[in-house]
Amino acid sequence: MTGNTIEMIAAILVGIVLTVAVGAVLCGRFRRNARAHALDHMEGLEFEYYCADLLAANGFIEVEVTKGSGDYGIDILAEKDGVTYAVQCKRYTGLVGVKAVQEAYAGRDYYDRMVGAVMTNQYFTKPAAEAARKLKILMWDRDYIEFLEEKA
Repeated sequence: MTGNTIEMIAAILVGIVLTVAVGAVLCGRFRRNARAHALDHMEGLEFEYYCADLLAANGFIEVEVTKGSGDYGIDILAEKDGVTYAVQCKRYTGLVGVKAVQEAYAGRDYYDRMVGAVMTNQYFTKPAAEAARKLKILMWDRDYIEFLEEKA
């Protein structure tokens, strides 16, 4: 083989490797976008059960979706590593505000749980984030859900 032939074969192999790598990245993005799109179209109760299943798949135990009315703003009760959680789920089309944080705060105390959290398919307003920090409520946003999906 001549030097030109070897260089051409090497260039073709590099092109194939790059094509496969780009395809893998794009395929991963497509799957993440498809999951995110599915989250955005769930009904509220469906989203609550999805979040409960996601927590269970990530090591939470005694995961329970509360009954809808009279739940004091808490949708999921769970435990992990000896820590008890009260979780408020919000499947929104826009940013999550302070009210959801207040509900998680009140519900955490009502259910006598150690940790309160708001879990959402979206993100939080700045006032909600400030309230969550002051009230010690966890903010589990869209990025956290995607992180849990990757781990599950």
